[in-house]
Amino acid sequence: MTPVLKDGRFQFVTCTAENAATQAALTAQALALFHEDEGVSLVVPSTAARAAGVLDGPDMAQITLNVYSDLEGIGLTAAVAEALAARGIPANVIAAFHHDHVFVPHARGAEALEILQRLQAEAAAKTS
Repeated sequence: MTPVLKDGRFQFVTCTAENAATQAALTAQALALFHEDEGVSLVVPSTAARAAGVLDGPDMAQITLNVYSDLEGIGLTAAVAEALAARGIPANVIAAFHHDHVFVPHARGAEALEILQRLQAEAAAKTS
């Protein structure tokens, strides 16, 4: 899975019809965008969220799983979430077309990376 901890801090934020101008400004900087019934959720750099005045949650670290993840694949997200949950680390996983991206509390990013590297090593040992 070759997990890589990306530089930076990220925020999950939400925009509604009342702050459409903020949404338009943040959309260009968004790593991810999802339309929900309550509004538009975005993942943006924390600096952008701070500048727009929409800090909604904790700073998150991004770990990209640099393996092609089939959109019909089974088990990768569950294995990652289970390994992190066993150590009390919340994980928000976004499956994109080419890779999965795991967002964890920024303060625990390095620890989460180590856990996923061990998970990868264990999986590799099983297939050898």
